Parts: sequence; C-alpha cells; structure tokens
Amino acid sequence: MPSTPVSFSESIQEKILEAHRIFRSWGNDLMGDRSIALLLQTLKGQILDSRKAMFDLGIVATCTHCDEEEGGSCCGAGIENRYNTVLLLMNLLLGVHLPAERLLPGGCFFLGRHGCVLEVRHILCINYLCLRIQREMPPDKMAALQDVTGREMDSVFTVHEAIKKFMRR
Repeated sequence: MPSTPVSFSESIQEKILEAHRIFRSWGNDLMGDRSIALLLQTLKGQILDSRKAMFDLGIVATCTHCDEEEGGSCCGAGIENRYNTVLLLMNLLLGVHLPAERLLPGGCFFLGRHGCVLEVRHILCINYLCLRIQREMPPDKMAALQDVTGREMDSVFTVHEAIKKFMRR
C-alpha cells in the first residue's frame, strides 16, 4: 500500500488541486524519466488486465446490477478520502481527467455513471469484493483474480514510490 499517509483533514478537492499543481511543475520531468515512463506503461497494462478479468468473471455485471437494481454500492461517499495526492498525480500522468465535483450524490467522488473514472485506484478499491461475490466465485477463479489484481497493486505501489523518490532528488 502506498506509504503517503491518508489525510482526512485535507478535502479531496484540495488533494486534486495539489495533484494538478505538482503535475504542472513535475509532469514533463516525470514523463521524461525513462524508468518512470516504463513503470507507468507497465501499470497501465496491469490495470487493463485487472479490468478485463473483472469483466470476464462477471464482477462488473454483478456490481452494476447491485448498484442499479438493488440500490447498493460499495463505492460510497467517503471512499475518496483514502486517496492521496500521489495517487491522483499518477492518474493525471495517465491522462485521466479528475472531476471538480462529486459526479453522483452519495457515491465516491470518483464514481461516474459507468463506474470509477480513475485508472489508478486505491488498494482498497482494487482488492475489495463483497461477500456476495466472495460466496459465488469458485475458488480457482478467485485465485486467478487475486493473481491479476495483486500484480496491479504491486505496480501501483512501485510507481507511487518511484514518483516520491524522483521528487525527493
């Protein structure tokens, strides 16, 4: 898990503004660093692999059904408080547009009509599976999913730490 402390005193809007400020100051240098550019490319691939696995295993459909038909969502307001500036910066480096306001009332700040608008998500968002999914998913499929999402979480951590190290130089 990224080691930058979670700040609950700073609003998500403040964190987004800070991520934009850092992106303006450091974005070109970060993207110009071969090591970080390669790590970001690897991360992008890991994200795509995880999202494909979640789609193929029916998790996306189950979550959509739960949210739209059963009135529930694990992506509730407050989850965004787990995000730190570096995670948000990583999204900017991957070309994500960070919203200026909450997109859905009662939902996470980053929850859009078609799911999360972020590419780089907090480890909680990558790893969480509700009890319903845990009960219904066969163990071999669960193990395969954990392998794929584990690689994504490793990449998130590696890029997060590389960016912090780069900026300390």
